[in-house]
Amino acid sequence: MKKFEEKTIQSEVKFKGRIITLQVDEVELPNGKTSNREIVKHPGAVAVIAVTNDNKIVLVEQFRKPLERSIIEIPAGKIEIGEAPEITALRELEEETGYTTDNLQYIQSFATSPGFADEIIHLYFAENIKKMEQPVGLDEDEFVELLHVSISEMEEMVKKQQIYDAKTAFAYIWLKDYIKEA
Repeated sequence: MKKFEEKTIQSEVKFKGRIITLQVDEVELPNGKTSNREIVKHPGAVAVIAVTNDNKIVLVEQFRKPLERSIIEIPAGKIEIGEAPEITALRELEEETGYTTDNLQYIQSFATSPGFADEIIHLYFAENIKKMEQPVGLDEDEFVELLHVSISEMEEMVKKQQIYDAKTAFAYIWLKDYIKEA
């Protein structure tokens, strides 16, 4: 048994939507007692740190209904069934920003909310990005504003909580070592 492992006794799907599924698992705890765990199942997502040749970070501002506010983020999106994360990363970069690249590098993957969700975000870095002659365009229910910012401007956005999500805050921390401003 893995340290602190909780064995699933039974699992019941309570909701199945287009993006998430909510299930409730009855589990046996390491001490032999039982408890319930509400779990959000998610297919996973990607996020892309995109940097122009003049060291501007490409961000998008969009309204996030769960937060009831707009926030500024790195381009990101859900992995479609059967799609490899690197394909999703390139697709999302193209759809949300109109940029593409031949230089997409994997950075790392991380859990977003492991206390209740199984979502994993796969983080990529794109440099030598170029504007597409015929951009793919956003999904019909997406509305974003494209931003190009310096690392110091990104830092101010973090301080002002305009950048408010973990993936973009992580991107900022990673970029601080990558981009050295004069």
